[in-house]
Amino acid sequence: MNLTIAVIAKECSPGMVKTRLTPPLTPEQAAALAQTSLSQTLETVRSLPAARRLLVFDGTPLQGDAAGFEVFAQSTGGLDERLAAICSLASGPLLILGMDTPQLCRDQLAPLLADWAAPAAVALRRAWLGPASDGGFWALGLYRPDGGLLRGVEMSTPQTGAHQLDRLTRGGLDVGLLPVLTDVDHFADALAAAQRCSGTPFACAVERLATGLQAAGAPVEALSAAAPTRRTAP
Repeated sequence: MNLTIAVIAKECSPGMVKTRLTPPLTPEQAAALAQTSLSQTLETVRSLPAARRLLVFDGTPLQGDAAGFEVFAQSTGGLDERLAAICSLASGPLLILGMDTPQLCRDQLAPLLADWAAPAAVALRRAWLGPASDGGFWALGLYRPDGGLLRGVEMSTPQTGAHQLDRLTRGGLDVGLLPVLTDVDHFADALAAAQRCSGTPFACAVERLATGLQAAGAPVEALSAAAPTRRTAP
């Protein structure tokens, strides 16, 4: 299908990624878990039907991560500007994904893939949004990429997903909603995400970390119960 899938991501250096995983993790453990999440996401994207796969990266990706992807440096500016710039890299249907939902699988994207596999005159939706449980979004699909639909949307707030959805609908687009997924920001999020992708490298890494924390006397169950309150985007 004539689909471009772009993953926006950054180099997983200790102290620079997933800082809210620390504590209970060390900066090195948090960075390693972020790298596992990124690599697993990219492997999932390789399995999806797409004409092009882009890795829009801040830093230098690992050779294995770059395999099968066209690599582009992220643009400057806020996240809204960097996401908007990705729209200029695609001339047809575009799906933008992040690196923070390792539980991503093809089934969660099935409605979009089925819709956009149809001829242009038959496809029902001109946009798709994947809400995140913290109020953001993990996926944005635009049948006709337009950076103006992203610029000016305030990112990284509990209302980001709702504001982005409003921007799309006010732009006259019929928007489909994908399942709500959990961004891995806190260790409780990692535990929740791991439960949804059991047996994967990410789930195994979380299991090893949880076992180590328990052995060190950390109450992992309490960490899970104390996860920050989430607001779900509509």
